[in-house]
Amino acid sequence: MRITVDDGVELAVLDTGARVHPGSPVLVLVHGFGGGMVDFADHVDAFAATHRVVTLDLRGHGASGAPTEADRYSLDRCAQDVLAVVDALQVGSFRLLGHSMGGMVARRVVARHPQRVEALVLMDTAPGPVPGLDRELVAVAARVARDEGMASLKVLLDYASPLDTPAYRRLLAERPDYAQIQQRRFEALSAVMWSVMALELCDQPDESAVFEKLAMPTLVIVGELDEMFLEPSRRIAASTPKSRLVVLPNAGHSPQFETPAEWFDAVNGFLLGLDAVDR
Repeated sequence: MRITVDDGVELAVLDTGARVHPGSPVLVLVHGFGGGMVDFADHVDAFAATHRVVTLDLRGHGASGAPTEADRYSLDRCAQDVLAVVDALQVGSFRLLGHSMGGMVARRVVARHPQRVEALVLMDTAPGPVPGLDRELVAVAARVARDEGMASLKVLLDYASPLDTPAYRRLLAERPDYAQIQQRRFEALSAVMWSVMALELCDQPDESAVFEKLAMPTLVIVGELDEMFLEPSRRIAASTPKSRLVVLPNAGHSPQFETPAEWFDAVNGFLLGLDAVDR
């Protein structure tokens, strides 16, 4: 389905609401930078056994609209879009999972509307600027995306990726279709979005204090090989009152693909535990 938000952008949305009991808890899944709702496609049906699952392509990603104006992209705007989607679906409170940049979007959602979020899953993310990102190199890549296009940017990204890990290389070897998934995701990206959001990942404020105030149960999950996000994830878990940290062995930045069974068991176990407490 498509949902139009307040500034006229149409967002591509998947809602499994028709498959589940009307009283089922709602699970909202938010992908990371350069990703899409396809990032959770392997697991939607399994989550839908117990939850109404809602996921979307953020603006400038996937099948969603891609404004050409730079000022229409930001982490705050993405958080507004997530809330606009759940409001359009007439969802009151929900459980929220954010991956990487999606975790930064989720942070903004819970900072502004903590009463809406029953439980939080923060996956391979950080409380502020991404550690280890060279801001000057990111600025060069942003200029390439903006001025030369995404084909030229891909040459740069293929040359050196900070998220290249043994888990990622194993995934490419064991799952031939994953390279095609990546290619389709990349081809769907807006150059304007990429140039703006890449810099915001470097320039955003550190909002560690947000986590100290959270009252909802929180799962912080990260791949042990995800060097850029491992220590930030530990810091988030240490500062969040009702949190649990899970470090997934042999996983990198995308454990839902790299160690899918272990990732699903950790997330689903956390969600089912919430329901056991409620009973």
